[in-house]
Amino acid sequence: MNDAVLSIENISKNFGAIIVSDDVSIDLHKGEIHALIGPNGAGKSTLISQIAGRLRQDSGQIYLSGQEISKLDTVGRTKAGLARSFQVSSIIPNFTALQNVMLAVQGNSGNTFSFFKPALKDRNLVEKAMGFLHEVDMASKATTLASELSHGARRQLELATVLALEPKVFLLDEPMAGLGASGSKRMTQFLAELRQQAPILLVEHDMDAVFSLADRISVLVCGRIIATGTVDDIRGNSDVREAYLGSDDA
Repeated sequence: MNDAVLSIENISKNFGAIIVSDDVSIDLHKGEIHALIGPNGAGKSTLISQIAGRLRQDSGQIYLSGQEISKLDTVGRTKAGLARSFQVSSIIPNFTALQNVMLAVQGNSGNTFSFFKPALKDRNLVEKAMGFLHEVDMASKATTLASELSHGARRQLELATVLALEPKVFLLDEPMAGLGASGSKRMTQFLAELRQQAPILLVEHDMDAVFSLADRISVLVCGRIIATGTVDDIRGNSDVREAYLGSDDA
C-alpha cells in the first residue's frame, strides 16, 4: 500500500471473451485531480462502475484511505467516502433543487427518506443543504424544480448533491458533457477549487478542461492503461498520440 487516498490495484474484468479492464492500476492523492481519458469504448465508464461498486471486478483490489472496499456495495462505498457523479444526471426531476440536496444530506447522515416530509421543516437541514447550493452558485434556484433547470444547472445541482455526501474522493464522469463553452469554463473553475475538499478522479472528453485541470493523466485504450504522467508527459507520448490524441491535438 502507498499513501494514496484512493488506490486501484490490478483491476481486471471480462465479459465472456471480451476484456474490458486489463490489469488496471491507478492511484489518487490528496489535493490531486487525476484524469482518466481514452477513446470511446476504451472501458472508462466500466472501470468507474467497478470503483463505485455498481459492477464487481473479477480480480484486483480497491482501497480508500487504506481500507479495502472491494467487497462493499455501492451504498457501503458511499458511506466509506466515495461519491460519484454520472455522465447522465441522476437528480430527481420532480423535486426542487433544495429538496434534491436535502435528500443527499439526509442520506449522508444515515436517516431514511421515509422521514423526508418532516425534514422539510428542519431548519438545520435546510441551512446545510442551502450551503451546498451556494457552493455551486445555485442558491437562487433552490425552489426551482430540477426538471425546469437548464442542462448546465442540472449538472451544477448534481455536484451539490455530491458535495452533500462530504466524501473523501470524488468520481466525476464527464461533468462537462452537454455544456457549452461558458458552462465548461465555469465547471473547470469550480473543479479547480473542489480538489481542495477532496481529490478527484475525472473521466472527461474535453481535452482543454483535462489539460487545464489534471495533475496527472492516465490513458485507457482497450481496457489497458497505456500511459500515466503529467500533462506534458501525455502530450509528448507517441503511443498516446497514435491511440487517442492525434498529432493535431498534442
